[in-house]
Amino acid sequence: MKVLAIDDQQLVLLPLQKRLTELGYDVKIETDAQKGLELFESFKPDLVIVDINMPRVSGLEVVEHIRLTHKSQIPIMVLSGDTQDVTITEGFELGINDYMKKPLSLNEICARVKRLIGVPKGTSVISKSEVLIQQSCVGVVIPCYNEEERLLSKEFLSYIDKNSGYHLCFVNDGSKDNTLQVLKNLQKGREDFITVYDCEKNGGKAEAVRQGMLFMAQKDDLDYIGFLDADLSTDLLDFDDLVKTIETSKFKIVSGSRISRMGANITKESARKIISLTINYIIRKILKMDFKDTQCGAKIFSKDVIGIAFNDKFVTQWIFDVEIFKRMSQHFGLKKAKALLCEQPLKRWIHADGSKLSMKDSIKIVMQLAQIAWVYRGKTSRNKRKEGHLSVA
Repeated sequence: MKVLAIDDQQLVLLPLQKRLTELGYDVKIETDAQKGLELFESFKPDLVIVDINMPRVSGLEVVEHIRLTHKSQIPIMVLSGDTQDVTITEGFELGINDYMKKPLSLNEICARVKRLIGVPKGTSVISKSEVLIQQSCVGVVIPCYNEEERLLSKEFLSYIDKNSGYHLCFVNDGSKDNTLQVLKNLQKGREDFITVYDCEKNGGKAEAVRQGMLFMAQKDDLDYIGFLDADLSTDLLDFDDLVKTIETSKFKIVSGSRISRMGANITKESARKIISLTINYIIRKILKMDFKDTQCGAKIFSKDVIGIAFNDKFVTQWIFDVEIFKRMSQHFGLKKAKALLCEQPLKRWIHADGSKLSMKDSIKIVMQLAQIAWVYRGKTSRNKRKEGHLSVA
């Protein structure tokens, strides 16, 4: 039994192809809808699975072509994040057999496939899959400097194995230990889901994140791109909550916040907490925004503001997050920028042992804040002239 799956996001197609192949189906995938229609003619599938929102040729146009041009009545399933009634209704009027709304599990997709075209002969009992097809495809930049001993490889691998739609980009920031080899070992066999971006010289966290964000922004199949600390002080499930917020809102940036609240597992040393509160007060004065925690290492961005936030090199190495928000306010104006930024409390955040930012660095941070205030004073946004242009310096 043959299945043709067409979706412009490869991160969705790959786990789907793998699972259906395990069940005994002959599966071909295509990210270009026009090429998918050409493949339909030569492959002659028993079932077509198609996404709706694709560039150039939409999923509904694919359905229309199969039904009207080819006059074929083979089963067609839609797998899409488009949940609008008008779209779903139009799909069924064109003759689709099923409409599946993301997110959903591979188990459910396979059950629907079996219902429509049956089970291939000779298929043995296969255990259930734990993979979830996400609504959006997300790139996550993880800066790494001398993380050979601390990198939580199992946690990262477990998450991407169970959650399709995530592409991790580990940026090796000129590490002096064996971090690069550890990252390459992590990537092996999962090259479609893990990228290792190697910076030969150490440029600091700010530059590592900037390089990684601009690199990932070039991938067409990603809807959102964010960054996360390598020590996973912010839990991956919490990061997924940030993604869900930006998916269902008009925010352009959703930033995690380690502000203490009822039911949250958030720990800091007392001295660090006092210093953090003082620094955050200064930051709020600079930004003219009531941010509780700009420095949380978990943020997710809409792709259309990545050029604004990351095109230019940052003035500082540690508190580049403040510069990101400052650039947004200079580009959009303070009032609009406030409406585009969201600070979302985390359920869990733990200060990991071995973190490189110690209390004695607080004086340097205050000096860097003064530098930001000076550099960005009354400045008109250069990024406005570069809107939509991405470059890696």
